[in-house]
Amino acid sequence: MRIGHLMAGAAQGGAELFFERLTLAQHAAGDAVLPIIRPEAARIARLRAAGLAPVGLRYGGPLDLLTRPRAARALRAFDAEVAMAWMSRAAFHAPRGRWTLVGRLGGYYPLKYFRRCDRLVGNTRDIVRWIAAQGWPADRVDYLPNFVTDFAAVAPAPRAALGVPAGARLVLALGRLHAVKGFDVLIQAMAMVADAHLVIAGAGPERAALEAAIAAAGLGARVHLAGWRTDVGALLRAADVFVSSSRHEPLGNMVLEAFSAGVPVVAAAAEGPRELITDGVDGVLVPIDDAAALGQAIARVLAAGGSDLAMAGRARFEAEFAEPVVVSAWRHYLMRVAR
Repeated sequence: MRIGHLMAGAAQGGAELFFERLTLAQHAAGDAVLPIIRPEAARIARLRAAGLAPVGLRYGGPLDLLTRPRAARALRAFDAEVAMAWMSRAAFHAPRGRWTLVGRLGGYYPLKYFRRCDRLVGNTRDIVRWIAAQGWPADRVDYLPNFVTDFAAVAPAPRAALGVPAGARLVLALGRLHAVKGFDVLIQAMAMVADAHLVIAGAGPERAALEAAIAAAGLGARVHLAGWRTDVGALLRAADVFVSSSRHEPLGNMVLEAFSAGVPVVAAAAEGPRELITDGVDGVLVPIDDAAALGQAIARVLAAGGSDLAMAGRARFEAEFAEPVVVSAWRHYLMRVAR
Protein backbone atom coordinates (compact mmCIF):
# COMPACT_ATOMS: atom_id res chain seq x y z
CA MET A 1 0.00 0.00 0.00
CA ARG A 2 0.99 3.62 -0.62
CA ILE A 3 -0.54 5.62 2.23
CA GLY A 4 -0.43 9.37 2.84
CA HIS A 5 -1.16 10.61 6.35
CA LEU A 6 -2.24 14.23 6.88
CA MET A 7 -1.89 15.45 10.49
CA ALA A 8 -2.21 19.04 11.69
CA GLY A 9 -2.21 18.23 15.41
CA ALA A 10 -0.33 19.58 18.38
CA ALA A 11 2.92 18.35 19.88
CA GLN A 12 1.08 16.09 22.33
CA GLY A 13 -2.28 14.39 22.46
CA GLY A 14 -3.93 11.02 22.08
CA ALA A 15 -4.62 11.31 18.34
CA GLU A 16 -1.13 12.62 17.68
CA LEU A 17 0.48 9.74 19.56
CA PHE A 18 -1.61 7.16 17.73
CA PHE A 19 -0.83 8.85 14.40
CA GLU A 20 2.86 8.26 15.10
CA ARG A 21 2.32 4.68 16.26
CA LEU A 22 0.24 3.77 13.22
CA THR A 23 2.47 5.42 10.61
CA LEU A 24 5.58 3.79 12.08
CA ALA A 25 3.86 0.39 12.35
CA GLN A 26 2.64 0.56 8.74
CA HIS A 27 6.13 1.51 7.59
CA ALA A 28 7.65 -1.36 9.58
CA ALA A 29 5.09 -3.74 8.04
CA GLY A 30 6.30 -2.86 4.54
CA ASP A 31 3.81 -0.23 3.40
CA ALA A 32 5.00 2.99 1.76
CA VAL A 33 4.03 5.84 4.08
CA LEU A 34 4.18 9.61 3.55
CA PRO A 35 3.43 11.80 6.61
CA ILE A 36 2.28 15.32 5.63
CA ILE A 37 2.28 17.18 8.92
CA ARG A 38 2.50 20.50 10.65
CA PRO A 39 6.27 20.94 11.12
CA GLU A 40 6.57 20.04 14.81
CA ALA A 41 10.32 19.54 15.23
CA ALA A 42 10.33 16.60 17.63
CA ARG A 43 7.74 14.67 15.61
CA ILE A 44 9.64 15.23 12.38
CA ALA A 45 12.83 14.01 14.07
CA ARG A 46 11.12 10.83 15.33
CA LEU A 47 9.62 10.05 11.93
CA ARG A 48 12.91 10.65 10.13
CA ALA A 49 14.77 8.48 12.62
CA ALA A 50 12.42 5.63 11.67
CA GLY A 51 13.21 6.03 7.98
CA LEU A 52 10.25 8.18 6.87
CA ALA A 53 10.46 11.45 4.92
CA PRO A 54 7.76 13.75 6.36
CA VAL A 55 6.56 16.82 4.46
CA GLY A 56 5.96 19.90 6.60
CA LEU A 57 3.01 22.18 5.79
CA ARG A 58 1.46 25.10 7.64
CA TYR A 59 -2.14 23.84 8.13
CA GLY A 60 -3.34 27.33 8.95
CA GLY A 61 -6.86 28.75 9.16
CA PRO A 62 -9.45 29.28 6.42
CA LEU A 63 -7.25 31.91 4.73
CA ASP A 64 -4.39 29.43 4.27
CA LEU A 65 -4.63 28.87 0.49
CA LEU A 66 -1.33 27.04 0.09
CA THR A 67 -1.55 23.92 2.28
CA ARG A 68 -4.17 22.08 0.18
CA PRO A 69 -2.43 22.41 -3.22
CA ARG A 70 0.95 21.62 -1.68
CA ALA A 71 -0.47 18.51 -0.03
CA ALA A 72 -1.98 17.52 -3.38
CA ARG A 73 1.39 17.86 -5.12
CA ALA A 74 3.07 15.76 -2.43
CA LEU A 75 0.44 13.02 -2.67
CA ARG A 76 0.62 12.96 -6.49
CA ALA A 77 4.42 12.74 -6.44
CA PHE A 78 4.17 9.93 -3.88
CA ASP A 79 1.53 8.16 -6.01
CA ALA A 80 -0.72 7.70 -2.98
CA GLU A 81 -3.48 5.10 -3.14
CA VAL A 82 -5.08 6.28 0.11
CA ALA A 83 -4.80 9.57 2.00
CA MET A 84 -5.83 9.65 5.66
CA ALA A 85 -6.88 12.97 7.21
CA TRP A 86 -6.57 13.05 10.98
CA MET A 87 -9.06 15.29 12.80
CA SER A 88 -10.83 18.41 11.60
CA ARG A 89 -8.07 20.76 10.47
CA ALA A 90 -6.25 18.19 8.37
CA ALA A 91 -9.57 17.09 6.84
CA PHE A 92 -10.44 20.70 5.98
CA HIS A 93 -7.13 21.09 4.10
CA ALA A 94 -7.13 17.60 2.59
CA PRO A 95 -7.08 17.56 -1.23
CA ARG A 96 -9.09 15.32 -3.49
CA GLY A 97 -7.25 13.28 -6.08
CA ARG A 98 -6.86 9.83 -7.53
CA TRP A 99 -6.44 8.50 -3.99
CA THR A 100 -9.28 7.53 -1.63
CA LEU A 101 -9.57 10.22 1.04
CA VAL A 102 -10.33 8.73 4.48
CA GLY A 103 -11.15 10.97 7.43
CA ARG A 104 -10.23 9.46 10.79
CA LEU A 105 -12.21 10.66 13.82
CA GLY A 106 -11.20 10.05 17.41
CA GLY A 107 -14.00 12.23 18.76
CA TYR A 108 -17.35 13.78 17.96
CA TYR A 109 -16.00 16.39 15.54
CA PRO A 110 -18.18 18.63 13.31
CA LEU A 111 -18.61 16.70 10.09
CA LYS A 112 -18.61 19.88 7.98
CA TYR A 113 -14.80 19.68 8.05
CA PHE A 114 -14.89 16.18 6.55
CA ARG A 115 -17.16 16.84 3.56
CA ARG A 116 -14.27 16.35 1.11
CA CYS A 117 -13.68 12.81 2.37
CA ASP A 118 -14.78 9.68 0.54
CA ARG A 119 -15.03 7.60 3.71
CA LEU A 120 -14.80 8.06 7.46
CA VAL A 121 -13.35 5.89 10.23
CA GLY A 122 -14.22 6.17 13.92
CA ASN A 123 -12.09 4.62 16.65
CA THR A 124 -15.12 3.64 18.74
CA ARG A 125 -18.40 2.08 17.72
CA ASP A 126 -20.28 4.94 19.36
CA ILE A 127 -18.47 7.48 17.18
CA VAL A 128 -19.40 5.41 14.12
CA ARG A 129 -23.03 5.32 15.27
CA TRP A 130 -22.97 9.09 15.87
CA ILE A 131 -21.48 9.81 12.41
CA ALA A 132 -24.25 7.85 10.71
CA ALA A 133 -26.85 9.61 12.87
CA GLN A 134 -25.62 12.96 11.52
CA GLY A 135 -26.61 11.85 8.02
CA TRP A 136 -23.32 10.45 6.75
CA PRO A 137 -23.97 7.33 4.60
CA ALA A 138 -23.69 4.32 6.90
CA ASP A 139 -21.97 2.22 4.21
CA ARG A 140 -19.11 4.75 4.09
CA VAL A 141 -18.18 4.80 7.77
CA ASP A 142 -16.26 2.04 9.55
CA TYR A 143 -14.93 1.18 12.99
CA LEU A 144 -11.20 0.60 13.45
CA PRO A 145 -9.72 0.69 16.97
CA ASN A 146 -6.48 2.14 18.23
CA PHE A 147 -3.63 -0.01 19.40
CA VAL A 148 -1.39 0.79 22.34
CA THR A 149 2.08 -0.27 23.40
CA ASP A 150 2.42 -3.64 25.11
CA PHE A 151 3.66 -2.79 28.60
CA ALA A 152 3.66 -6.33 30.02
CA ALA A 153 7.45 -6.57 30.22
CA VAL A 154 8.15 -2.99 31.38
CA ALA A 155 9.84 -2.58 34.76
CA PRO A 156 7.73 -0.71 37.35
CA ALA A 157 8.69 2.86 38.19
CA PRO A 158 10.33 3.28 41.62
CA ARG A 159 7.63 4.33 44.06
CA ALA A 160 9.99 6.35 46.22
CA ALA A 161 10.64 8.74 43.32
CA LEU A 162 6.89 9.37 43.14
CA GLY A 163 6.61 10.14 46.85
CA VAL A 164 4.87 6.84 47.58
CA PRO A 165 6.12 4.67 50.48
CA ALA A 166 7.25 1.18 49.50
CA GLY A 167 4.38 -0.60 51.27
CA ALA A 168 1.58 1.77 50.30
CA ARG A 169 -1.03 1.07 47.67
CA LEU A 170 -0.72 3.24 44.58
CA VAL A 171 -3.68 4.69 42.67
CA LEU A 172 -2.65 6.16 39.30
CA ALA A 173 -4.29 8.71 37.01
CA LEU A 174 -2.85 10.04 33.75
CA GLY A 175 -3.74 12.96 31.51
CA ARG A 176 -3.75 16.66 30.90
CA LEU A 177 -4.61 18.71 33.99
CA HIS A 178 -7.88 20.02 32.59
CA ALA A 179 -11.37 20.22 34.10
CA VAL A 180 -12.69 17.63 31.63
CA LYS A 181 -10.46 14.97 33.22
CA GLY A 182 -12.33 15.13 36.52
CA PHE A 183 -9.23 15.03 38.71
CA ASP A 184 -11.01 17.27 41.21
CA VAL A 185 -13.57 14.49 41.74
CA LEU A 186 -10.79 11.90 42.05
CA ILE A 187 -9.10 13.97 44.77
CA GLN A 188 -12.40 14.09 46.69
CA ALA A 189 -12.74 10.33 46.24
CA MET A 190 -9.30 9.69 47.72
CA ALA A 191 -10.49 11.05 51.06
CA MET A 192 -12.54 7.82 51.28
CA VAL A 193 -9.64 5.49 50.37
CA ALA A 194 -7.66 4.96 53.53
CA ASP A 195 -3.88 4.57 53.41
CA ALA A 196 -3.60 4.66 49.60
CA HIS A 197 -1.57 7.22 47.65
CA LEU A 198 -2.72 8.89 44.43
CA VAL A 199 -0.28 9.91 41.70
CA ILE A 200 -1.62 12.14 38.91
CA ALA A 201 0.85 12.33 36.02
CA GLY A 202 0.22 15.20 33.63
CA ALA A 203 0.54 18.94 33.07
CA GLY A 204 -1.99 21.62 32.25
CA PRO A 205 -3.90 24.72 33.30
CA GLU A 206 -5.68 23.15 36.29
CA ARG A 207 -2.54 22.44 38.32
CA ALA A 208 -2.99 25.36 40.74
CA ALA A 209 -6.66 24.51 41.27
CA LEU A 210 -5.81 20.86 41.93
CA GLU A 211 -3.08 21.84 44.39
CA ALA A 212 -5.65 23.95 46.24
CA ALA A 213 -8.13 21.05 46.24
CA ILE A 214 -5.48 18.70 47.64
CA ALA A 215 -4.67 21.15 50.43
CA ALA A 216 -8.34 21.78 51.22
CA ALA A 217 -8.96 18.04 51.54
CA GLY A 218 -5.92 17.62 53.81
CA LEU A 219 -4.39 15.10 51.38
CA GLY A 220 -1.02 16.73 50.78
CA ALA A 221 0.80 13.68 52.13
CA ARG A 222 -1.11 11.18 49.97
CA VAL A 223 -1.81 12.91 46.63
CA HIS A 224 1.11 13.70 44.34
CA LEU A 225 1.12 15.73 41.11
CA ALA A 226 3.98 14.17 39.17
CA GLY A 227 4.00 16.52 36.18
CA TRP A 228 4.31 15.44 32.55
CA ARG A 229 5.84 11.97 32.27
CA THR A 230 6.93 9.90 29.29
CA ASP A 231 7.32 6.62 31.23
CA VAL A 232 3.62 5.71 31.12
CA GLY A 233 4.28 1.97 31.02
CA ALA A 234 6.50 2.09 34.08
CA LEU A 235 3.95 4.15 36.00
CA LEU A 236 1.15 1.74 35.14
CA ARG A 237 3.25 -1.27 36.09
CA ALA A 238 3.88 0.33 39.50
CA ALA A 239 0.19 0.96 40.15
CA ASP A 240 -2.31 -1.14 42.09
CA VAL A 241 -5.26 0.43 40.26
CA PHE A 242 -5.65 2.86 37.36
CA VAL A 243 -8.47 5.42 37.48
CA SER A 244 -10.06 7.33 34.61
CA SER A 245 -12.22 10.06 36.17
CA SER A 246 -12.98 11.96 32.96
CA ARG A 247 -16.26 13.76 32.46
CA HIS A 248 -15.82 13.38 28.69
CA GLU A 249 -13.56 10.79 27.05
CA PRO A 250 -14.33 9.76 23.44
CA LEU A 251 -12.04 6.71 23.63
CA GLY A 252 -9.68 6.52 26.59
CA ASN A 253 -6.34 5.29 25.28
CA MET A 254 -5.18 5.16 28.88
CA VAL A 255 -7.77 2.49 29.66
CA LEU A 256 -6.26 0.41 26.85
CA GLU A 257 -2.78 1.07 28.22
CA ALA A 258 -3.89 -0.11 31.65
CA PHE A 259 -5.32 -3.27 30.04
CA SER A 260 -1.93 -3.76 28.39
CA ALA A 261 -0.04 -3.33 31.66
CA GLY A 262 -2.30 -5.75 33.53
CA VAL A 263 -3.61 -3.12 35.97
CA PRO A 264 -7.23 -3.16 37.21
CA VAL A 265 -9.27 -0.18 35.98
CA VAL A 266 -11.89 1.97 37.67
CA ALA A 267 -13.50 4.53 35.36
CA ALA A 268 -16.20 7.14 35.26
CA ALA A 269 -18.71 6.05 32.64
CA ALA A 270 -17.79 8.58 29.94
CA GLU A 271 -18.34 7.62 26.30
CA GLY A 272 -15.14 5.69 25.61
CA PRO A 273 -14.67 3.86 28.93
CA ARG A 274 -18.36 2.93 28.88
CA GLU A 275 -17.83 1.21 25.53
CA LEU A 276 -14.48 -0.38 26.39
CA ILE A 277 -15.26 -1.74 29.86
CA THR A 278 -17.65 -4.54 30.74
CA ASP A 279 -18.53 -3.50 34.28
CA GLY A 280 -17.37 -6.03 36.84
CA VAL A 281 -15.55 -8.16 34.25
CA ASP A 282 -12.55 -6.22 32.94
CA GLY A 283 -13.04 -3.04 34.92
CA VAL A 284 -15.43 -1.11 37.16
CA LEU A 285 -17.65 1.73 35.97
CA VAL A 286 -19.10 4.46 38.19
CA PRO A 287 -21.31 7.48 37.43
CA ILE A 288 -19.57 10.61 36.17
CA ASP A 289 -18.90 13.27 38.84
CA ASP A 290 -19.78 10.92 41.72
CA ALA A 291 -16.88 11.14 44.17
CA ALA A 292 -18.50 8.79 46.69
CA ALA A 293 -19.09 6.03 44.13
CA LEU A 294 -15.58 6.49 42.74
CA GLY A 295 -13.96 6.29 46.17
CA GLN A 296 -15.98 3.21 47.11
CA ALA A 297 -15.06 1.46 43.85
CA ILE A 298 -11.35 2.19 44.27
CA ALA A 299 -11.44 0.92 47.85
CA ARG A 300 -13.25 -2.29 46.79
CA VAL A 301 -10.76 -3.05 44.02
CA LEU A 302 -7.79 -2.40 46.31
CA ALA A 303 -9.28 -4.63 49.00
CA ALA A 304 -9.94 -7.47 46.54
CA GLY A 305 -6.60 -7.15 44.78
CA GLY A 306 -8.16 -6.73 41.33
CA SER A 307 -6.34 -9.68 39.76
CA ASP A 308 -9.45 -11.00 37.95
CA LEU A 309 -10.15 -7.57 36.47
CA ALA A 310 -6.51 -7.19 35.43
CA MET A 311 -6.40 -10.61 33.75
CA ALA A 312 -9.62 -9.94 31.84
CA GLY A 313 -8.36 -6.52 30.72
CA ARG A 314 -5.10 -8.05 29.52
CA ALA A 315 -7.05 -10.64 27.52
CA ARG A 316 -9.08 -7.85 25.88
CA PHE A 317 -5.87 -6.05 24.96
CA GLU A 318 -4.36 -9.12 23.34
CA ALA A 319 -7.51 -9.94 21.38
CA GLU A 320 -8.53 -6.45 20.22
CA PHE A 321 -5.98 -3.71 20.87
CA ALA A 322 -2.50 -5.19 20.35
CA GLU A 323 -0.42 -3.76 17.50
CA PRO A 324 -0.45 -6.83 15.18
CA VAL A 325 -4.23 -7.16 15.44
CA VAL A 326 -4.98 -3.51 14.72
CA VAL A 327 -2.35 -3.00 12.01
CA SER A 328 -3.72 -6.04 10.20
CA ALA A 329 -7.26 -4.64 10.43
CA TRP A 330 -6.10 -1.30 9.03
CA ARG A 331 -4.29 -3.00 6.14
CA HIS A 332 -7.34 -5.04 5.16
CA TYR A 333 -9.53 -1.95 5.35
CA LEU A 334 -7.21 0.24 3.27
CA MET A 335 -6.78 -2.46 0.64
CA ARG A 336 -10.56 -2.73 0.39
CA VAL A 337 -11.23 1.00 -0.04
CA ALA A 338 -8.16 2.08 -2.06
CA ARG A 339 -8.69 3.24 -5.61
